[in-house]
Amino acid sequence: MSLLVARQLACVKNDRQLFAALDLELSAGQLIHLRGPNGAGKTSLLRLLTGLSQPASGQVVFRQQPVFNNPEFQQHLIYIGHQAGNNPRLSAIENLTFWCRSHGVPVPDDLYPLLAMLGLVGLEDVPVGHLSAGQQRRVALARLWLKPAALWILDEPFTALDVQAIALLESHIAAYLQQGGSVLMTSHQALSNTLNADFIELEYLW
Repeated sequence: MSLLVARQLACVKNDRQLFAALDLELSAGQLIHLRGPNGAGKTSLLRLLTGLSQPASGQVVFRQQPVFNNPEFQQHLIYIGHQAGNNPRLSAIENLTFWCRSHGVPVPDDLYPLLAMLGLVGLEDVPVGHLSAGQQRRVALARLWLKPAALWILDEPFTALDVQAIALLESHIAAYLQQGGSVLMTSHQALSNTLNADFIELEYLW
């Protein structure tokens, strides 16, 4: 049985139809790479699939239940948008502590080893707003190591990352898929051959 299913989705933004009659199914252990030019509606589609927006028509269900206004679905989801979603006034430690508590996730006794693995040694207590774009992205991606979830929806997760960080994230995604997790992501960058992805292409509709 598919984990996440979208049927006949249509999206209209600023009086322009981005897509219509879109069907999608995502199963356990599957990676879908959503591709398409800027303006084709990739981020808008991700927002529909996460329940943050409602479609002009069609429906999205998770385990046969609608995703919109569904707290149980949110418990099983990690969504990292194109914006990192960090509070720039808080440190990496403070951001992750707040995020864990907001999502009902136990706060680890020591977050320093995780941030060290992500290349943030010495920056753990610096306000995130003072960090580079790549470092801010690493703070956001740390959530993928903190919360057990059935589904990851990631909008351009490789943005501003260096080669080492991209390799680390791809390795973590591969391990997550092997454990039965499901991933739907956008990326203008080609994925590693170690990630066996299915593709959905969105076209820009004039």
